[in-house]
Amino acid sequence: MSLIEALLLAVVEGLTEYLPISSTGHLVLTSALFGIHEVGVVKHYMIIVQFGAILAVVFEYFRWIKSHTSFFPTLMVGFIPAAVVGLAVKSYIDALLSHVLVVAIALILGGIVLLFTDRFFERQKDKSESHLGHVTMKQSFLVGVFQCLAFVPGVSRAGASIWGGAFAGMNKKVATEFSFLLAVPTLTAASGYKLMKAWPELSMDDLNLFLIGNVVSFIVGWITIRFFIQMVVKHGFKFFGYYRIVLGSIVVAVWAMGMISA
Repeated sequence: MSLIEALLLAVVEGLTEYLPISSTGHLVLTSALFGIHEVGVVKHYMIIVQFGAILAVVFEYFRWIKSHTSFFPTLMVGFIPAAVVGLAVKSYIDALLSHVLVVAIALILGGIVLLFTDRFFERQKDKSESHLGHVTMKQSFLVGVFQCLAFVPGVSRAGASIWGGAFAGMNKKVATEFSFLLAVPTLTAASGYKLMKAWPELSMDDLNLFLIGNVVSFIVGWITIRFFIQMVVKHGFKFFGYYRIVLGSIVVAVWAMGMISA
């Protein structure tokens, strides 16, 4: 993996981690475009580069986090399902990271769900939880269960947790912000575990690329977070749904023509 490839993957990570369009799916597709999606160090990089995006959430919500430390147990309850399921299926996750067709199908199905997400939020608007600090442990756990859907590349961790927030009775803004915060323990654990396991295989050049990539994903991720909240409140999720369906369909078509391998 070259420096240019690492930088582009980091930009993709920062742009897509907190949007409901699947950062992992986009990283798989981008690396497949470069022809490096089956390279071991690239699979490690796709997980570890998420740490920069995590720091973007901590930076953006630092004041809120500092003044709501009592919220930590509630947040950790939401992390439990991903921790348990992730350890159980980690070998299958690594195998799926090179399956472009799986990503494409997941993008399309997730896009269809997003087309109806705004309508679902509207129907429960009067009874939805309207403040992030009021999220209960039961709601957090339900969101955590939904988040596990994102172990399939292309589903989207942000999208799955936002859908969970909708079913748990949150409004669009609270569900979106909670998905941001839930990413902190989830992605910290995933990137930390991956770095620990991959460490013996990594060279100093690899580590330098990982460091640069995380700096880039932090900057781009922070900008994206600020943009996304405003867009969701104003326009909802349907545009992301259309985008997913179009992108997934293009990938399926390209695969059918034999231009990329599954």
